[in-house]
Amino acid sequence: MSNIEHTDVAIIGGGPVGLATALLMAQGGLSVTVVERAPLSSWSEPGFDGREIALTHHSVRLLEQAGAWSLIPQAVVCPLQEARIETGSFRHPLTFDTRGEGVDALGWLVSNNQIRRALFAAASHTPNITLLPATSVQTIRQGHDYAAVHHTHGQINAKLVVGADGRFSPTRQRAGIGAIVHDFRKSMMVCRMAHESPHHNVALQWFDEGQTIALLPVNGMASSLVLTLPPKEIEQLAHMPREAFNAEIMRRVGNRLGAMRLVSTRHVYPLKGVYAHRFTNRRLALVGDAAVGMHPITAHGFNLGLKGQETLVQHVLAAVAGNGDAGSATALRAFERQHRKATAFLFAGTNGIASLYTHDGPPFRQIREGCLRVADKFLPFKKAVTSLLMDRQPSTPGA
Repeated sequence: MSNIEHTDVAIIGGGPVGLATALLMAQGGLSVTVVERAPLSSWSEPGFDGREIALTHHSVRLLEQAGAWSLIPQAVVCPLQEARIETGSFRHPLTFDTRGEGVDALGWLVSNNQIRRALFAAASHTPNITLLPATSVQTIRQGHDYAAVHHTHGQINAKLVVGADGRFSPTRQRAGIGAIVHDFRKSMMVCRMAHESPHHNVALQWFDEGQTIALLPVNGMASSLVLTLPPKEIEQLAHMPREAFNAEIMRRVGNRLGAMRLVSTRHVYPLKGVYAHRFTNRRLALVGDAAVGMHPITAHGFNLGLKGQETLVQHVLAAVAGNGDAGSATALRAFERQHRKATAFLFAGTNGIASLYTHDGPPFRQIREGCLRVADKFLPFKKAVTSLLMDRQPSTPGA
């Protein structure tokens, strides 16, 4: 007979959103088991994967409440003072900054692996969280009173299963939930470049002809490069000798930051947006990229994932307080409605912006230039976007 564990919540996927969900559920008094395919060593000490996460004020508060923010070394946290958008050789950028907002930073840039490491450390010291590394889910049976998760080492019976296993989520597929998949037919390469000129804590998004470039500031004289190109061109760059790569990147960025040199590994990711047809099923909820996988053009995907799990936690804890059932169908429906309302327009709008800003033929270039010129002069728009980028609303998990 297989070993059977009983828990309130089983979370499939131990990435940042899955671990944040576990921590906030546990703070609400629930028992939580997190199932992760990766071995313990790579889960507890994840390697650099190239991704820099732009955290909003709201996301930082959520990480504080989860007990993870204090575990991230402040030396690796880079404040973002200004965001700058340019197109082609049109030298009239659209800029966003904190002037008039009463704060010092739009947000903070932190490497994805640093966030993962801190959340794992917090979860590993929380008594009512069980972590199962090197464990693969085989089947999930969703019954009337509980869901049975069969995995490589036994079985978990849980009131609620949370799928937090990425935009190509096996949990979502097992539940028969389809998804809108928007393939941009581009690949993104991310790496860290040292440079001779200071970045002044400015993040640049540049839509040039034939390429999209982001330069995200990190502490010291370095930036994270995010380069989007057709897959074949990205593969060539990913395997190019270091000196030739440095010269090619300086050419592509127009020598904006002086001499540049590669100081990290290079990582390549396909660009695909994903939006699940449903975020819930019987005793099942999807969070993070399993529910909504955003195009990175707005740098908001991770923040949206954190807000989604916060919404789920709020409704689940309210249901437990009311009827004792963490998998309450009423709670899951409420989560679905709220998260869909928060994401549907943003997902569609982000895809529209990505399409507009990655086509180079006429009239797209002229439209982009006109949009930037008008938007930079329209102060109410700039203030609204700045507020969205910062997201300073109070966070109240469990309320």
